[in-house]
Amino acid sequence: MRLTQFTDFALRLLIDLARETPGKRTTIAEASRRLDIPINHLTKIAHRLAKANLLKTSRGRSGGLALSRPAESITVGQVVRVTEPDFALVGCMAGQDCSLAPGCGLAPVLDTALMTFLRVTDQATLADIAHSPQRTGTADSLDPFGEKNPCG
Repeated sequence: MRLTQFTDFALRLLIDLARETPGKRTTIAEASRRLDIPINHLTKIAHRLAKANLLKTSRGRSGGLALSRPAESITVGQVVRVTEPDFALVGCMAGQDCSLAPGCGLAPVLDTALMTFLRVTDQATLADIAHSPQRTGTADSLDPFGEKNPCG
């Protein structure tokens, strides 16, 4: 599964805000500079996150963005569910016809994989990520099987 750039930017924004002093507001312009994300994108992201009650927004001289609740109570899974438009990994999961139906067992396997992904992301909070030491390496270096390519 690959997350959209929208979700990537939303997570970056929320993690950045989680690193701030609680209650401190950050303007979209400040966040844009720090995160190197265009203001237009951040505006759309902030709007979506505010509608989902993950962000508080206010206008005016002392306005800006802040988390709507403590970073310890916002999970990565919650953010992903708000920002990802579609979790259908294959067409039949989105209700499209499948030439292999009804005997195909792929959709249940992918559905289990998706549920596992969401369960793991539900365990990680913004606080966990914002205050953890930076991890270096690639997904290959984090392979739980200890192999670079288990398929050969």
